[in-house]
Amino acid sequence: MKKAHSFHIPVMGIGFTIDTPLKVAQYGMDSVISLVDDILLEKLRKMYSEKFKMPYSEITDKIDDFRAKRITSYLNLISDLADKKFESLKQLTTEKSDDLLAYINMLPDGSKLKSEFKKLTSKEFHFSDIKKWANSNLSMGSIDVNIMTKVDKDNYKKNEKLPTEYNDAHAALRGFANSKLNSSVVLSAGMNPRLYTYMSQFNDFFPDENGTFKKRIILKVSDFRSALIQGKFLAKKGLWVSEYRIESGLNCGGHAFATDGYLLGPVLAEFKEKRDALKTDIQTLLNQELKNQNRVVPNKALPIQITAQGGVGTKEEHEFLIDHYNLDSIGWGSPFLLVPEATTVDDKTLQKLAKAKEEDLYLSDISPLGVPFNNLKDNTKDAEKQVLINKGRPGSSCPKKFVALNKEFKETGICTASREYQYLKIKALNEQQLDKETHEKQYHKIIEKSCTCVGLGTSALLKYNLDTKVEGEGVSICPGPNMAYYSKVMSLKNITDHIYGRANMVTRNDRPNLFIKELQIYIDFLKNKLEDAKVSFNKKEEKYLFTFTNNMKEGVLYYQNLFQNTKHVFEDFKSTVLNELNQSELALNTIYSEIETLAIKVKA
Repeated sequence: MKKAHSFHIPVMGIGFTIDTPLKVAQYGMDSVISLVDDILLEKLRKMYSEKFKMPYSEITDKIDDFRAKRITSYLNLISDLADKKFESLKQLTTEKSDDLLAYINMLPDGSKLKSEFKKLTSKEFHFSDIKKWANSNLSMGSIDVNIMTKVDKDNYKKNEKLPTEYNDAHAALRGFANSKLNSSVVLSAGMNPRLYTYMSQFNDFFPDENGTFKKRIILKVSDFRSALIQGKFLAKKGLWVSEYRIESGLNCGGHAFATDGYLLGPVLAEFKEKRDALKTDIQTLLNQELKNQNRVVPNKALPIQITAQGGVGTKEEHEFLIDHYNLDSIGWGSPFLLVPEATTVDDKTLQKLAKAKEEDLYLSDISPLGVPFNNLKDNTKDAEKQVLINKGRPGSSCPKKFVALNKEFKETGICTASREYQYLKIKALNEQQLDKETHEKQYHKIIEKSCTCVGLGTSALLKYNLDTKVEGEGVSICPGPNMAYYSKVMSLKNITDHIYGRANMVTRNDRPNLFIKELQIYIDFLKNKLEDAKVSFNKKEEKYLFTFTNNMKEGVLYYQNLFQNTKHVFEDFKSTVLNELNQSELALNTIYSEIETLAIKVKA
């Protein structure tokens, strides 16, 4: 069945979309739940079971395979409750038509469903006719899940290491695979061969003869090469990627996986050009593997979807991406953080987000995963961290240990944001007897890490007045740079009207085009990389910086052609965009010259 909407709500943090499907799936909107924190999922399962008078028995950490079981139970509950809401929406009576009207009104204006409904209700009708029509035509939004493939900590029982399938990401995958959901798992943060191999143990991920799946795979990628490598790897296990979800390397919320200077426009153009070849090559590999495994080979070509997300902020950008690059859906993330009807953000953080300007949103090094992380200045988790630093006791007590992945000091792994790790690291640093400036720099790098695996979930606990004794009240939040241009709390109707151009929720008139914004962020990122490289410039640094700069210069050239030759799009600010591109070209030429000068110096 065709999707009702041309946008989806991506995963945000650990807790911000934890129950989003329960708020929006009945309106045909797809959204994604993070599976990082089974402790949080269990607390919410208890809360919702009590609220909707459903039976609940606690899954404690004493139970074998408790992580997977908690995840399955939570997903089953959300599935049941969302189904109930959707069924209720379709059971039309005079008093209960509001939800159905909300569903219809939020659809895009050109929607076939919308015009059919208008036709039906423009003449005399029976409620039974509408009910029948709703049952045959309305679809529920997908309840998808996200697994960060690298967050796959080994687990121990009484100091004995458990088998790999009890690792965090493996257990999360099993939790989803055993659930009743008919939906997708979004795999993000790069390739995990062990996890991908493990997926092939679950029949739900394999197609039937008609090419339908009970569980589908979505790969989040930031360039074509990564999609091709991972898609082929999975196909050799008999697994099909149903959707390639392209995310801007830096103009996004959460963790930012910078590409080597590949910008979103050229990346999307490559997908558009090679989409059919990607599909055919991978299907050939898949069919061969399904035969090898004596499994059903579908009797027709399997579909793939290509979608994009990261920094989209207007109807014009949304439609341009869909039309120009033949995309199937566009992800709208950060603006939804200001929509309490869709996401779960505590009031204090909500107000901070609404007031945030460009200078309050920055790419930080606070993530214990060692990946750049989009951060909001003065968030309460960082304030909490600073209090401990001032007391001379940096680091978190690490109550949840989801990213206790560093094995420098301990085989079982420690989180780099924990007190234990920072104490050992600072002790080792003090023994090095470095000069004051270098010592200061290194010390700051150690203490900068923040306990995000707790901080990104706390907002949901505060919002629902749940116990935060273990977690504390500090909230980490990770909006993308796009947040600066939205300054008011919105309703679900407000944001869908904005996406489809029926209203304007962008509160400023100086918001840059999404391609230009990403380009500017990448130039700043490159400048910082160049500064860092000056300390220990070598062949490897030189190659990386030249490649990065050349890819960006090609990107600028691509955009110059795009904006000069695309008619009737972005007309209002085409000249501004072209001017920005010329400025960026000059900046990149300057950076290129600097790298050349450095390279000559080193050779001399």
